[in-house]
Amino acid sequence: MGRINISESVGMSLSSLWASKLRSFLTLLGIIIGVLTIIAVVSVIQGLNNYVYTKMAFFGANDFSISKFSMIGTSLEEFKKQLKRKDLTSADLAAIRDRCASCELVGANLNTNGDVKFGSETLKNSEIRGVTHLDHLIGTVIELEAGRHLQREDEAHSRSACVIGADIREKLFGGLDPIGRWIKAGRQRFLVVGLAKKKGKVLGFSQDNFVRIPITTFAKIYGSRRSLTINVHTRSQEQMAQAQEEVRTILRSLRKRRFNDPDDFSFQTSDTFIQFYRTATSGIYFAMIAIASIALVVGGIVIMNIMLVAVTERTKEIGVRIAVGARRKDILRQFLIESSILAGLGGVIGILLGIAIAKIVTVATGMPSRAEPASILIAILMSTSIGLFFGLYPANKAAKLNPIDALRSEQ
Repeated sequence: MGRINISESVGMSLSSLWASKLRSFLTLLGIIIGVLTIIAVVSVIQGLNNYVYTKMAFFGANDFSISKFSMIGTSLEEFKKQLKRKDLTSADLAAIRDRCASCELVGANLNTNGDVKFGSETLKNSEIRGVTHLDHLIGTVIELEAGRHLQREDEAHSRSACVIGADIREKLFGGLDPIGRWIKAGRQRFLVVGLAKKKGKVLGFSQDNFVRIPITTFAKIYGSRRSLTINVHTRSQEQMAQAQEEVRTILRSLRKRRFNDPDDFSFQTSDTFIQFYRTATSGIYFAMIAIASIALVVGGIVIMNIMLVAVTERTKEIGVRIAVGARRKDILRQFLIESSILAGLGGVIGILLGIAIAKIVTVATGMPSRAEPASILIAILMSTSIGLFFGLYPANKAAKLNPIDALRSEQ
């Protein structure tokens, strides 16, 4: 048993690990949990990123909205300041329509939530949205499967007309045609004049559980002392920045803001929604990575302890190998390979379990997941590196054993 090559070292390492299967598995737990967590979290986050960038942009590239509150909160103190802002009113809406040359379409909406009923069926906590007659063309474009959109006359005469989402039809009407039927949304009955095409879910939340009514009807039912969300569509993406500056000038003039006063309103674009998503998920992402890193370090420490036990148990074997010609670097290499294989195997098991858990999350919640080859490769390299690092001390200890003392060992 003299000098051995790498393939022989790998074979001997695998034999040694297989001889103590339960101990090897228990040793792998820390690595498995760490890699599993990283792969599961990264797969879900990567899937969500791709999904968000393509489907969560509620506004088109040429659209933006203006509201009283900022979507991306900074602090409780900042929120309290925003509570003191003036509401956006119908006068602000009219001024933007009249004076913004770069604004092609200007609409507005108001929101609340309530139960929707038809016959004996009830759908709880639906969005009831009061909209202007062209608001369906701005931002979240609403396409119809049947019927018509709300018209100028509906808004002008505060009619009890509505457009419903696909969830309302599926859960309240079954196989019936909803067009021309009356439903109760919140406090009042409405005639269904339009049925929106199904849009599906975003991050597990339905986009089809809504009733859209004329904004004037909404104001009569729920009161007009609410801040509008004003929505703007421009002719091109290049004109959007110019339109925002025009809107800013108009609103600051109406509110008599001095040149050094900050805006008392906020703009939202598709980038705002994506930034909000990043802010909401980044803390969770880094917290899970930190927990996984701790598990990997603990797993590395366990590997080091087990390898130290292995050195003690195989002291006589090491002495025999050195006596018949094995070099110290052969001993060092074998134990490093053994610890690396141990950690790498844990990494592979963790990757498989992590991908499986990510897929289970997708099936259970509808949130997409995507395991990138780069993240899988990084996980394997990371686990193997941990095995090398934490196996270095036991391997070095084995290589430095005195062959005479080793041969005298009773182990």
